[in-house]
Amino acid sequence: MRSWTAAAACTLALLGCASTAPPPPPPGPDARLIAALRATVPANPIPVGDDPYLAWAGREPPPPPPGSVCALRLEPDRVHYRLESFASEAEARETGYRVTHTGRCGACSTLQDLAVYLERPDLTTPVRKCGIMTASNRLACLRSLGFSEACARIWSFNTENTRKECFGVCVRSWMSDEPSTRPDGSLNACLQCDEDRSGPVFKAVAGRTRRNSGIRSSIPRPEEQVAHVTHDYFAPGP
Repeated sequence: MRSWTAAAACTLALLGCASTAPPPPPPGPDARLIAALRATVPANPIPVGDDPYLAWAGREPPPPPPGSVCALRLEPDRVHYRLESFASEAEARETGYRVTHTGRCGACSTLQDLAVYLERPDLTTPVRKCGIMTASNRLACLRSLGFSEACARIWSFNTENTRKECFGVCVRSWMSDEPSTRPDGSLNACLQCDEDRSGPVFKAVAGRTRRNSGIRSSIPRPEEQVAHVTHDYFAPGP
């Protein structure tokens, strides 16, 4: 019989609880781009304080306005940059900013966190390993994946909330070897629980997700759910 520890580890994986092997990830990103992203420093990072799931208990944060974007502008030294939310891509470009994802800016909107998402299209295994740890060790583990401090914090809070809200349904998904998606393309029960119970707060606080950054993950998603974003911050021009 599988141990409850193993089952708990599965439920903590925010990106999937299936034992079925995920589809192969897309080709890796340009190593030079990853290095350039990691070498930058945000001038105005967005911090994460206390657990936002407690602050929003029983409620959902309002979604970002349609058409809104998070954009950035490199400083003259080409190392530091500023993040700003705009009502539209056109407004961002008019002020010399480049879109980095759709929706408002948040804790994971930094280029450091973008580098993690680009380099790790399948975060299931590493996040699962972090998720079974104690709170302090979990945070350190998430930081070791490359996340910024603030982004690691919201990931940690998100993982804990999914464990609290979805433990039972995720154990059943895991025990039955349920694949990530059903034949009709819908998410399995565990992933849907995470999407419904943890997703709204995570998206509001994190800002950046893989889908709104135009990045595909190991979980198949409809084309219309993946934004079209070109990460060309180091190209000349506005």
